[in-house]
Amino acid sequence: MKKQLVSWRRWLGSAVAVGLLGGCSTLPRYGNPELPRTELAPPVDYFSVDWWAPLVAPTLLEYAPREVASPAYDAKSKTVIALTRDGVIRGVGPDGQIKWSKRTTTRFAAGAQVSDGVAFVPGGDGTLYALDAATGDQKWQYAAGESLATVPVIAEGLVLVASESDTLFAVKVEDGVWAWQYRRDPPSGFTVRGASTPLVRDGNVYVGFSDGYIVSLNMKDGGANWEKSLSGSGSEFLDVDTTPALDDHGQLYVASYKNGLFALEAESGELVWTSSVSGMTGLLAKGQMLFTVGDGRVDAYLAEDGRLLWSHPLGERSGQTPVFSKGMLIVPIQRSLLFLDPKTGQARVSWNPGDGVSATPFVAGSKLFVLSNNGWLYSLDFNGLKG
Repeated sequence: MKKQLVSWRRWLGSAVAVGLLGGCSTLPRYGNPELPRTELAPPVDYFSVDWWAPLVAPTLLEYAPREVASPAYDAKSKTVIALTRDGVIRGVGPDGQIKWSKRTTTRFAAGAQVSDGVAFVPGGDGTLYALDAATGDQKWQYAAGESLATVPVIAEGLVLVASESDTLFAVKVEDGVWAWQYRRDPPSGFTVRGASTPLVRDGNVYVGFSDGYIVSLNMKDGGANWEKSLSGSGSEFLDVDTTPALDDHGQLYVASYKNGLFALEAESGELVWTSSVSGMTGLLAKGQMLFTVGDGRVDAYLAEDGRLLWSHPLGERSGQTPVFSKGMLIVPIQRSLLFLDPKTGQARVSWNPGDGVSATPFVAGSKLFVLSNNGWLYSLDFNGLKG
């Protein structure tokens, strides 16, 4: 396999398209990387593919495969932790070879978190696993009993993870012993798939729920400091699924699928400003800018007052939360991975490694780890706008 990785690296590294104007529909996309390509290489080398590893064997008659769990990375052992739709946890080494694997009973809804050499894995089977990232050896497991749907957050000696049933669990990092939990009743109607990853700052936890509420909790015992409804009345698609963001001035940012983007006072939950653009499912804060993704668009807002700076149409619902690396905004949009200039919203590159990308890539310095929808894991050497 290693010989194959080396021989195919060059052409695959340039299997991207460069777009300078308009929406992503103007950007040609290359197909499955298993097939030779004949197009000329683009004039700008934004990245190259170091290696790739096929993790999930194709299933007969499987339609539109989807991988939604973001990869994680252990820098010490140079191991990528990949969770795939076949219910398997894999540790992949720096050469693209699988070092270890562990099978669970169902697919994953969110990626792992690595801290101090331990991979904390949110199982779709309702179990939170703590595994040695280098070897896969299990340290402990906690049976939550509800399908876990967010990347675990490690803070103040606890692991926080939310379920698809609107429960936030807190267990001890060392042994997985239950510390506390906070639960809200989901609305009676339809909800958007996904859950809000909690944010921890200064002894407080900020997290959204599918009933349209954002809640501030005490990190010590899970008691509520305040709660605020962002979606108003109704019973369907009220979700606050975005990961909250908090700036250095005590201003909290979060989005409701129904009612758009909000800025709140973190201490009290009082409203500072709000937008009116619905359909938001992902939020990323960077400096003085807020980037949102959702139904058919990527937007950039000024954090100070919520002013819309630019909007990039997608023609489809985007995947999960974007990431920022080397001057570029990287957005998984299901059909491909889209690279945008964050200042202008201009599309630079659209890359389809085969069946598109739904999971948020993982950034590790100049490396970008991408899990495609067909279950292939890629390691990219990323140059960004410097390319």
